[in-house]
Amino acid sequence: QVQLVESGGGLVQAGDSLRLSCAASGRSFSSYAMGWFRQALGKEREFAAAISYSGRLTYYADSVKGRFTISRDNAKTTVYLRMNSLKPEDTAVYYCAADLVGLGSSRTLSYEYWGQGTQVTVSS
Repeated sequence: QVQLVESGGGLVQAGDSLRLSCAASGRSFSSYAMGWFRQALGKEREFAAAISYSGRLTYYADSVKGRFTISRDNAKTTVYLRMNSLKPEDTAVYYCAADLVGLGSSRTLSYEYWGQGTQVTVSS
């Protein structure tokens, strides 16, 4: 069993930056890929970013590419999502997820464990 706890969400103004953190516990953190997903009210959960177990490979949704940066610190068993130039359309609950068998995927089905989510609200 892997437990994931997100933090760092909040209410910010358009153009501001925010860094989300996801602390992991359970099995070997360095052996699984991690992803960030987000879900706005009334919408489906969508992929934002993913990172391989080593941190060498990263993937981003077109909607966040160039603005968001995913990173990981395996020594701290923590994954981060730095969000720059935030837009109102970035408003959503952001979820951290663990993929125990892959290298990172944009598909929710690929992830076995999920955090509780952290709210990010971007005002105009």
